[in-house]
Amino acid sequence: MIWKRGSIILKSNISVLGFSAVAGEMEQAGPLQGKFDRVFSGDTDGKKTFEQAESQMQLCAAQFAIEKSNLSVGQIGVAFAGDLLNQCIGSSYGLCSLKIPFLGLYGACSTMAESLVVASVFLESSVVQTALAVTSSHFCAAERQFRFPLEYGGQRPLSAQWTATAAGAVVLGRDFENFENECAVKIKAVCIGRICDLGVKDINNMGAAMAPAAADTITTFFKQTATSAEDYDIILTGDLGEIGSTILNELVDRAGFAFKGRHQDCGLLLFDRNEQDVHAGGSGCGCSAAVLCADVLNRLKAGKLHRVLFVATGALMSPKTNKQGETIPSIAHLVLFESE
Repeated sequence: MIWKRGSIILKSNISVLGFSAVAGEMEQAGPLQGKFDRVFSGDTDGKKTFEQAESQMQLCAAQFAIEKSNLSVGQIGVAFAGDLLNQCIGSSYGLCSLKIPFLGLYGACSTMAESLVVASVFLESSVVQTALAVTSSHFCAAERQFRFPLEYGGQRPLSAQWTATAAGAVVLGRDFENFENECAVKIKAVCIGRICDLGVKDINNMGAAMAPAAADTITTFFKQTATSAEDYDIILTGDLGEIGSTILNELVDRAGFAFKGRHQDCGLLLFDRNEQDVHAGGSGCGCSAAVLCADVLNRLKAGKLHRVLFVATGALMSPKTNKQGETIPSIAHLVLFESE
């Protein structure tokens, strides 16, 4: 393992053994229709609360990923999980029944990348041989925690994004060269982001708040690895939406790098903005997790993609700080996936 103040070049053979994505009906109606392992019905899928439904989604995604890896639950060394809810209750209630050693994480919408980063480092250090990374979000649960009760019917500005009702899970393994179901997708490097704050206070403009962090992490990784956008098939951010993506491209250009058409954003891939009323695009922990696990990893596994930078972004605010008029700090973590 080579550490370069944020960027970590992994020397071990860390493989993606299984992955899964589940989503709600609105996500199923978007461009990724038919690519989810399960589609949940309505806002609760028969549960009493939105929060219970989110926990069930996360459990379902984890179980599917473990099943696809041809491992048993007892063979998973540790689980890293998080969500948008206070005290990460979507994860703790959701994964409780699995009885896997558990570390809860919070990186807001960056949590899918954060969980993959921490899992990769644990595997690289030989602490465990297998690890589970999973995260989720739920539109209704997130809206009433961070903004207003749904019954309020508040008008959403055009800069607002739609929190995805979705979950994604990935099972990673170390040195599984002879594993009968080994996926030819590896994690080769990760980059731990730095907290950035450019003074944005608008809770309905997450893209503007998070774009500086994405630019900082991406350009830092480019500099520390002596690479550029041309070395990757896709630079996949999540979830900046339309406004944040525009700002990101400008910031990267100013830093002396250019994406040259290789940048895509999960917030613009999960929903069809022409047909679905999501305004600036999608957001939430489950947005980037669902796009990664329903689409991108499958294309890597099939050899249609070879090198992908997955850069999930998160706004590190809370309902309390927003009401107190604080700015919105943000962060972005990066994972380099390669197919062989």
